[in-house]
Amino acid sequence: MKAAALLIGFGLLTAMSTAASAQGVAELAWMSGDWAEEKDGRWTEERWSRPRGGVMLGTGRSGRDERLNDWEFLRIEADATGVPSYWGSPRGAPPVAFRLVSVSRTEAVFENLKHDYPARIVYRREGQALVATISAADGSNPTSWRYRRR
Repeated sequence: MKAAALLIGFGLLTAMSTAASAQGVAELAWMSGDWAEEKDGRWTEERWSRPRGGVMLGTGRSGRDERLNDWEFLRIEADATGVPSYWGSPRGAPPVAFRLVSVSRTEAVFENLKHDYPARIVYRREGQALVATISAADGSNPTSWRYRRR
């Protein structure tokens, strides 16, 4: 009887954690879409799926004219504690996690203070634009992209 109660309790906690993590990822729905920045022959694109099942999937690529210079697989999914994390896998490398440390209706800040660079990834909606910024942990050495919806 005690074991059954523990299993039911564990099942409820797991279901609650999954629901909470799905809700956490759902808060980032404003990032979804097909985004691009183009200037001086250089281009950068990101595509984010709408949240579903507690996951957002994305891709990124950049280049000059018709030449591809870089690409990345992206994922936002809750970690084992239920907190959404941004997983980046540049050029198919093993994914690196950046944990969500703050979120609002228009901004999400992800950090991995053990990662050399970037240590912080910020996405922010500014009207119809999506601004992505990578930086060191203290915000120094930033690089930003101002995407427009395609």
